[in-house]
Amino acid sequence: MTKLRIALVGAAGRMGQAIADVAASENAEIVAKSDLGDEIALAGAEVLIDFSHPDASRSICDSAIKSKVPLVMGTTGHSTKQRDEIAAAAKQIAVVFASNFSVGINALLALTERAAKILGDDFDLEIVEVHHRMKKDAPSGTAKTLAEILQRALPTKNLRHGREGISGEREKSEIGIHSVRGGDVVGDHTVIFAGQGERVELTHRAGSRETFARGALRAARWVVGKPAGLYDMRNVLGL
Repeated sequence: MTKLRIALVGAAGRMGQAIADVAASENAEIVAKSDLGDEIALAGAEVLIDFSHPDASRSICDSAIKSKVPLVMGTTGHSTKQRDEIAAAAKQIAVVFASNFSVGINALLALTERAAKILGDDFDLEIVEVHHRMKKDAPSGTAKTLAEILQRALPTKNLRHGREGISGEREKSEIGIHSVRGGDVVGDHTVIFAGQGERVELTHRAGSRETFARGALRAARWVVGKPAGLYDMRNVLGL
């Protein structure tokens, strides 16, 4: 297996550092680094990995398109416009865009979809996510992805972010989303299906960013040579 040559945006961040730490053990080499992608040199890189800031996504996509380099994007918190720009870039290059690169999380996504179809409208749906105190966006990208899966399976459901005061009885059409921030929690996600006399909970807990880093490197190796298109980790894992 040849050594994968990577350009890394967001190199100074937690995920960037984790990717750099495990790159050698995954037979990969970081050939270029940048914090926000404004001046990253892609010459010699086979793939560009981004874990920086959503406001940098446009310039990162432009750089990847200009150099005809596939892109792996793990940054979360994009606006609708920014997500549309990423989708537009995917018409010219291959883009793996995922809110979470953990293999276990992607199993959770698949199980959530299956459970929603089985349990249907008879169960109330709640999503709870917990992250470290430094995380800037809420809810997490993974929580949003879980909510999107539930809404696709049950299109009558609407999102409700938290509750406060005398909020009244829970509406049957709600999908509750709750964000908890504290300490150094890497990332916990739970989907709750609450019915009459029974409850199903699907939970994933991440203990190390190394899990995400190895998943991102797996996606980076997979996307090299792929035709233009917008992919996610389920494509990478064949789910």
